[in-house]
Amino acid sequence: MNKEPDLHGWAESERRNVLDLADVLGVSPEAYRAEPANLVPALQDYVSRAPFEEFEQSDWVTLHADLMSYVADYLINKHGARWSVENDPASPRGYRYVIAAVGRDGRSRVLDPLQLVGQEFASLPIDITRMLAGAEFALGLASPTGSDR
Repeated sequence: MNKEPDLHGWAESERRNVLDLADVLGVSPEAYRAEPANLVPALQDYVSRAPFEEFEQSDWVTLHADLMSYVADYLINKHGARWSVENDPASPRGYRYVIAAVGRDGRSRVLDPLQLVGQEFASLPIDITRMLAGAEFALGLASPTGSDR
């Protein structure tokens, strides 16, 4: 029997995770809250220097979760996106947490931030700015050329 999703608890947990990540990487909660992009240089430095060849399964899971939390929180704070629940019969839970936003064209879209992170790992090296831009584009929040910045 599938447990009902706890959207509020999920969102709070993801927010705490990204604030903890920022703190570990030397970005104060105040600096992060003022501008989520303040975490980009420290996070890029971390993933650029991470010894992936030494990673154990738990390290990969943690890195995926941290990047997912950051992408989602960035979209929430910069673009007014929000966490949402989408039915997914293929998932063991029967649902998955996604980010929902209204694009510049007025259309609602959803993005699975964990899937986006997985795609980034398929295009090594990890590029935090590229990952954020891909998320913005997928949700219709930015143009493909980035000329709206």
